[in-house]
Amino acid sequence: MEQMVDTFLLHLKVERGLAKNTLDSYRRDLGKFTGYLRRKDVSSFTEVDRRMIMAFLEDLHNRRRAAATISRNLAAIRSFYGFLVQENLTGTNPSAELDTPKIPKRLPNVMTVDQVATLMEQPKPSNPAGLRDKAMLELLYATGIRVSELVDLNLADINLEMGFLRCLGKGSKERIVPMGKSAIGAVDDYLQRGRGKLGKEREKNAVFLNNRGGRLTRQGFWKILKKYVRLAGFQGDITPHTLRHSFATHLLENGADLRAVQEMLGHSDISTTQIYTQVTAIHLRDVYQQSHPRAKD
Repeated sequence: MEQMVDTFLLHLKVERGLAKNTLDSYRRDLGKFTGYLRRKDVSSFTEVDRRMIMAFLEDLHNRRRAAATISRNLAAIRSFYGFLVQENLTGTNPSAELDTPKIPKRLPNVMTVDQVATLMEQPKPSNPAGLRDKAMLELLYATGIRVSELVDLNLADINLEMGFLRCLGKGSKERIVPMGKSAIGAVDDYLQRGRGKLGKEREKNAVFLNNRGGRLTRQGFWKILKKYVRLAGFQGDITPHTLRHSFATHLLENGADLRAVQEMLGHSDISTTQIYTQVTAIHLRDVYQQSHPRAKD
């Protein structure tokens, strides 16, 4: 069964060009499913029927997995069996008629403009690491790129003179995103005064390096962000995605076109971007309640 999963993952990588993080997610989810089948003494995917998949999803639910996690596991199984049917490795897709769990829509966690400004003040540009950290935070908020896209940036992807960067999003889709003055200045400072002093054996292409000179990882950035969130005295869960959410929400609050924000975020479906309009509507309602003389009558 593991060999069939590996064949499927190779298909996703070669034929569909999926990114490493997506492939890793498929591998984990199908690994859970395979492990569950092993525990139930099932030795072949052809033995699996609809009830077995339902029992697996119920097992995830009983272990308090979120609806989004269960939905993602089902999507992985459905895609996997679609591949097996296509390759004539099995006759039917037992997951085809299963309903996807309903996922409650949660509004994204968004920082205020003042909170963002406070966070940006935390890195001290007195040393190479501080210059790097300042540049990364400014760039995340200025462009709304994902943290995986941030750490994957190469020097050739950034054009400071034109004020644009190029990144590869989900499905290896390339997009061009503009940068603002603050981000351009912070990145320029880091490249001029900081990057060359990080580590002896520097990774030649990567923009953001760790203290040993290698490419910074997602986990490394998470640790850096947590440090500055703590220094800023913020409560609650502020993640790299919070800066992405804040980027989109603040643009819409200031009159940006929804389609333009969709393109900058790299969303394939505008319905994904539209959740930010709900946040904006709540903000407008709050402003109205506070400002209109007859709002509280």
